Amino acid sequence: MSTPTRSSVPAATSESAVAPAFLSSAWRIYDLSLGQMLWSRRTVFMAFVVGGPVVVAVILRLLVTMDLVSGRGMVDGRPIIVDGPIIFGLMIWGFYLRLSVPLLGVFYGTALMADEVEDKTITYLFTRPVSRGAVLFGKYLAYLASTGLVVLPSVMLVFFLVVPLLGGDIGSNFPSLVTDLALLTVGLAVYGALFALIGAWFKRPLLTGLVFIFGWEPIVVVVPGYMKRLTVSYYLQGLVPHAMPQEGLVSTILSILQANEVLPSAAVSVIGLGLILVVGLGLATWLVERREYVLEQ
Repeated sequence: MSTPTRSSVPAATSESAVAPAFLSSAWRIYDLSLGQMLWSRRTVFMAFVVGGPVVVAVILRLLVTMDLVSGRGMVDGRPIIVDGPIIFGLMIWGFYLRLSVPLLGVFYGTALMADEVEDKTITYLFTRPVSRGAVLFGKYLAYLASTGLVVLPSVMLVFFLVVPLLGGDIGSNFPSLVTDLALLTVGLAVYGALFALIGAWFKRPLLTGLVFIFGWEPIVVVVPGYMKRLTVSYYLQGLVPHAMPQEGLVSTILSILQANEVLPSAAVSVIGLGLILVVGLGLATWLVERREYVLEQ
């Protein structure tokens, strides 16, 4: 009887050791992380942040109902009329794009991997047949979904509370709402990618992110020169005027808050935001793939 040769012995195929495809792996991580994010302590903070504009909208609604606010005034000796759509546009720009979106980005983006390290669960994720980059990307998608699920109801409530005020019409302003929601989505995506990179790069990512949004961006955006191009808010401001009314009080406020700076065109803003998104998320993925995570005892 002949002895079986090495080639005739069944062997495990190499396919069994190959990790699943990147997108399918990211989807598994997304499905696992979405529920965790929605039921985390950060969701309470997120609800508090986006609840502020709703409270302001309710107060404005009460003031107008009690005829304590007329919506008429004078700017530079000219009579102006402020209606609901103008107020809504200013709230989108001031409360959401300038405050809520950066805050949500920094608190969630920097924690995409840091939370797993802090909870000492990152080893369980990395021992699965899933690439590290897919883990980060899946958690990034969960961040977009969870923040969107909380921000969207807030924006809709503010829209229906504020837009009808002082003669505003909901139907004719609905396209503006769609534009504003798109801007908020872009802001969340870009800030999330940037802070995902900071979370993968720096040892204290949350502190670094807070310094960026409350220190670097507010200062650099109003300082003449080219440094403002290294901020997200500069490109977002280039898109906001294209979605907001440009008459009367709005143009006056924008000229004051933007320090009379020439803002980038819509095309330049889209390109700039796209580069920050792609480069930030790409570098974050690259760093996570190569970083050695040491859990503290």
